[in-house]
Amino acid sequence: MDPSIQKHFTVVDYVIFAVLLAASMGIGLYYALSGGRQRTTQEFLMADRSMRCLPVSLSLIASFQSAVAIIGVPAEIYTHGTQYWFIGCAYVLGLLIPAHVFIPVLYRLRLSSAYQYLELRFSKAVRICGTLTFIFQMVIYMGVCVYTPAFALNAVTGFELWGAVLATGLVCTVYTTMGGLKAVIWTDVFQTIVMFAGQLAVIVVGVHQTGGVSEVWRKVWEGNRISALDLNPDPTERHTFWTLAVGGVFLMLSLYGVNQAQVQRYLSARTEKEAVRSCYMVFPSLQLALALSCVMGLVMFARYCGEDPSDKLGTSSRDAMVIYFVMDMLQGLPGLPGLFVACLFSAALSTISSAFNSLATVTMEDLIKPHFPAMSEARATLLSKVLAMSYGLVCLAMAYLTHLMGDSVLQVALKIFGMVGGPILGLFCLGMFFPWANSVVTTFTALARNRCRPTAAASLFFSHSSGLKSFYSLSYMWYSAFNCFTVIVIGLIISFLTGPMKEQDVTPGTIYPLLGTLFGFLPARLKKKLCCVTPLGQTVFPPQHKEINGLDFQQEGAPSEEEIETFLRDGHTPFVEHETTV
Repeated sequence: MDPSIQKHFTVVDYVIFAVLLAASMGIGLYYALSGGRQRTTQEFLMADRSMRCLPVSLSLIASFQSAVAIIGVPAEIYTHGTQYWFIGCAYVLGLLIPAHVFIPVLYRLRLSSAYQYLELRFSKAVRICGTLTFIFQMVIYMGVCVYTPAFALNAVTGFELWGAVLATGLVCTVYTTMGGLKAVIWTDVFQTIVMFAGQLAVIVVGVHQTGGVSEVWRKVWEGNRISALDLNPDPTERHTFWTLAVGGVFLMLSLYGVNQAQVQRYLSARTEKEAVRSCYMVFPSLQLALALSCVMGLVMFARYCGEDPSDKLGTSSRDAMVIYFVMDMLQGLPGLPGLFVACLFSAALSTISSAFNSLATVTMEDLIKPHFPAMSEARATLLSKVLAMSYGLVCLAMAYLTHLMGDSVLQVALKIFGMVGGPILGLFCLGMFFPWANSVVTTFTALARNRCRPTAAASLFFSHSSGLKSFYSLSYMWYSAFNCFTVIVIGLIISFLTGPMKEQDVTPGTIYPLLGTLFGFLPARLKKKLCCVTPLGQTVFPPQHKEINGLDFQQEGAPSEEEIETFLRDGHTPFVEHETTV
């Protein structure tokens, strides 16, 4: 970078950044020493299922409103205009469907890992495939999240790159390991407030220094950055209304419907109603976050009129332009550059802490506990903390690989969720909506999906050198929808060829009666052949009986996680109290 334009932090900026890290550590320490002191897996991994809707909703936002979005969306708007803003249309169905379909099914089964559902509905092999796929997805995404803000900061200020990476990774690892899910959720709340404050400060100062709202509007209009509604149906077009508003729905469902990091927050809520409310409360906050990022991109354009920063910054990455703009706008205002950097690293911390905790949960619940059923609670809790710390170290290693990526960080992140999250979404949809889908097809589909993934990963890291570029010409916003439908279609075909599952063989509570509702006009006999007519009910593991199928249960209250796991492992199924409404 040209030394003459390099920006520098003041002492006040460093203090604000340090306060952010110290506050995050403090929250982790508080929850490590208060309450049950994280002595049980139920408290460490599930926050004792005691969380209210407000902190859960803010944590849901923070989990995926990462530094990737705070840097990537303004860079996207600066470069290509406001077409990306139409993704906000996808938030409607992308949150309504999880609230009224996925949350009721998963919450009533009283799961810890979302992939326990796949074993209940299909088989253990499918559960393991789902878990391994999630681990693959989140490990790559963690690297992107921790590297992105450190790289951008280094490109503009000369701030030590790996020093920032280590500080972010280690602080996050420590408070996640000490305080468990409660610490993660409450640091998310604090960090979300910092995120909004930092973005708002940059926008207000930027508009003022550019000449006011009218001047900003004039420049972005003359610079063709206000995009009209593009209804081009071509699926290879990068961004159109259809790719964003329709393809974006499937992306949102893969994130807010079946991703363990989000499902774990729903399941930590005190009641199902609190979980549903938290999903509703996410909608206005996500729209606000999107609006702030898009407006910031427009103010950037008004300031620099589309100037190419690569010569000045010594990098072709547009993402570094965002940090340069912030430092340029706020340079004479001590503390404000530090506030935005705190905003940026808050986003990174909230995302990777969610990843650490959810990865520890699925590894413990899906890969370890089933093989060591006699493990004591104290040992299981200690092992969960070791897992969270281990994933923190893996995150630092993945950050090193992130610099190989050729696309913008926003596009890389959405590709990851589309390529990996889409097939998982397909598995859950196949299980919930199509009762005749059997475990033969899902095992086949899951294995096939895992075999083809390395090619997909190679396209992520080496997209510019690959001769298969035309193969990936489909807009990345369609990846999730395409993969989801591929899993469903192949699944239904093979299910019919190998013998569809009978209604009496389906575990109660695992089917959402979508087809029964859609085809309610059909004769009862045909309806019974086509789909499960049993309404969605309240799944109950029998807690009031001393012994069921040879298994001792607690006589009062809900069963423990270990009892539920043993109950399922021994081949028993929960029964369902049927409700009259869906």
